[in-house]
Amino acid sequence: MGKKIKMTIPAKARKSVFKELGKANKAFQKKYPGDKMDRQPVHTVYGGADLFKYNSAEKMGKVALNAFTTYAPNFIVFARAIESLGYEAFPRTKGAQTRLLNTVAKYTEDQHKARGTWLAHTTYNKIIEKLKYEAVEDFRIDFEDGFGNRSWDEEDKIAVQAAKECAKGMAEKSLPPFIGIRIKPFTEDLKERGARTLEIFLTTLAKHTKGKLPNNFVVMLPKVAIPAQVTALVKLFELIEKHTKIKNGALKMEMMVETTQSVIDEEGKNPLKEFVKASKGRMIATAFGTYDYTASCNITAKYQDMGHGVCDFAHHFMKVALGATGIWLSDGATNVMPIGPHRGTDLTAKQMKENIEVVHRSWKKAFDHTRYSLWKGLYQGWDLHPAQFPMRYAAVYSFFLESYEEAAERLKAFVEKAAQATLTDDVFDDAATGQGLLNYFLRGLNCGAISEEDALATGLSIEEIQSRSFLKILEGRRGSLRE
Repeated sequence: MGKKIKMTIPAKARKSVFKELGKANKAFQKKYPGDKMDRQPVHTVYGGADLFKYNSAEKMGKVALNAFTTYAPNFIVFARAIESLGYEAFPRTKGAQTRLLNTVAKYTEDQHKARGTWLAHTTYNKIIEKLKYEAVEDFRIDFEDGFGNRSWDEEDKIAVQAAKECAKGMAEKSLPPFIGIRIKPFTEDLKERGARTLEIFLTTLAKHTKGKLPNNFVVMLPKVAIPAQVTALVKLFELIEKHTKIKNGALKMEMMVETTQSVIDEEGKNPLKEFVKASKGRMIATAFGTYDYTASCNITAKYQDMGHGVCDFAHHFMKVALGATGIWLSDGATNVMPIGPHRGTDLTAKQMKENIEVVHRSWKKAFDHTRYSLWKGLYQGWDLHPAQFPMRYAAVYSFFLESYEEAAERLKAFVEKAAQATLTDDVFDDAATGQGLLNYFLRGLNCGAISEEDALATGLSIEEIQSRSFLKILEGRRGSLRE
């Protein structure tokens, strides 16, 4: 050991400084705990409350699978529709496609990769598997835009009906993993209607379930503009919990960012953290409302699109304001439905061709929108029709699959070199990049694009990956080496 260095600052004074700093650091960590370890759904499906049934998720899955296999009967057609990597080399004629399909049926994974068919083939099969066992990850029983303005008697009756169907779904275990309701906004003209539907639905549900809520149940409050609207919802939660068998604190909420005032308030500040504070710990997510927000920015209908620059602005504000808070972020929806103009089972070849062109064009738009959201770090979005589901999963799976090998190799190199900045080929990797690579595997595992076996190729254990901190992993590895 070297000579002991004498410190200039007295130990007591140093300890006092660190004690004060410790208080500030802990207060900061409490406000910014980091991302939640819980599974985040990759989409939320919004459907009118009047149409909701206990088995709606199962029915939508069948519709989605039928649409996919009808308009993408094999991975070649699918790849050409979305212009998947390497699609240009795939044959166009039916005869050539049949020959390739017969050949690839015998391919190993290495042969698929060598011949450029692996990504499209793997993604296609993952989509079919997903649509069969869990097509819907999250669903909102919608009493707002997807429901419209109806008479109070009619909305009352549908609120009761939807709650009973939800209770039946709980009993039958047919609900999706995540579910909730969207009520009308707490604007001055709609606040009483929104609150009434909330009370009727939850009171009816509690009566039929003895106070138990579905797993991952949440109430969506749209068009939030001021913290007082969030405060009002929380107070209603408290009253409903008090007067039903619903457990205190069980009701959770999410809000929609779809007005300019929810991005910049009257004082020129971003109010999102104030909305979160007003929720008293009940806020779990925020969702972006593409079309209301673009309308509030005076964008004309033709240009109201998820790729518009005003959406990028709002997205980045959301990410900066709510980063490391544990609040999930969700993007909006593509409003062009993949539905052909011709219906029926006896379509002519020309009519079927027109349907395919319309559906493929809509699929490509939805695929590109979702990819763009993923590129911006928004890992959840909306779907409005079952025929959109295949492209949701196509975008998510391909986004992660196409960079898997590179990410696995780079992360493995990081771990092996125990946190020393390294050069992997011509890409310089530092600790921040290591965290980015770790985030890739966390998100890839979360959505099902990659398996636990795939993740283990990094040299990390599942427990290490789930720690969500690259620095913690390295500290643990260094500690093991010292021992």
